[in-house]
Amino acid sequence: MFNFPFRSFALLLLIGLSLLTARAAEPLSSPTLRKIRDTGVIVLGYRVASAPFSYLDADLKPVGYSIELCERVVQAVRERLQLPELEAKMVSVSSATRMPMVANGAVDLECGITTHTAERQRIQAFSLTTFVAETRLLSKRQQPIRSVEDLRGQPVASTIATTSIQFLHQLNQTRELDMKILVGQDDKDAFRLLQTGRAVAYAMDDVLLRTWLAGSGRPQDYLISEASFSIEPYALGLAQGDPGFKQLVDEVLRALFRSGEIRRIYQRWFESPLPGSGLNLRLPMSPAFQRLIEHPSDSPDPAHYR
Repeated sequence: MFNFPFRSFALLLLIGLSLLTARAAEPLSSPTLRKIRDTGVIVLGYRVASAPFSYLDADLKPVGYSIELCERVVQAVRERLQLPELEAKMVSVSSATRMPMVANGAVDLECGITTHTAERQRIQAFSLTTFVAETRLLSKRQQPIRSVEDLRGQPVASTIATTSIQFLHQLNQTRELDMKILVGQDDKDAFRLLQTGRAVAYAMDDVLLRTWLAGSGRPQDYLISEASFSIEPYALGLAQGDPGFKQLVDEVLRALFRSGEIRRIYQRWFESPLPGSGLNLRLPMSPAFQRLIEHPSDSPDPAHYR
């Protein structure tokens, strides 16, 4: 019979318990993880109509590319905190409310289409970049707008609290274009301003313009400009001053990049029929995004992605 000294067994047990205790205490340096552990809930912010990143499917369930990335983070949090029953609470956010809700702690992780900029970095933190878009102009084919100069003296639409509308105001001032800038309360509202002829163009990120065109019923009536006037690095939104939580989120994303799983996730949302609508953007992965996969970054500098 194998004779294992009781004292040795007790010592090993003590070491094992100490390791478990240390592991459980590790997240306490992160305010976000501490709150999640204490409440048993992680709060995710989602957009109701920003396909393919974050939107409601036919069953009114939040789905999309950004949502899937956040779900991977939630699983990592469950494992880190040893909380298999951790609840993921979904809260709707808009262009205007997303950053304030992250900043005040109402949302732990914003899973939408927020561009990481140096200015916004003063309010909240950001994960590694998850997508690279470019801002372009959408116009009616019978009245094409191919460049910013074509907007001189014309009404142009964009969405409230977006980098696109900020850039329009800057261009209007620096180039003295005398544009009339119309503000949509959301992307749907801004697109409607173009549809109804109140604006001659709609300025927004190219991937979102493709989405609205695909669902418009008459995509052949519109034209997306070849010229772009800004690069938009998207990222997941996090609270400031919590490097521990950011590290966890970035580790999840970096692992997806390294394993190649991100390419399968991309194909599911950008090159396949979308759940709830059947629309297929047929959008190949851009060279900028392929470079990002090889060299992950959380830089807010648009030049970094050129």
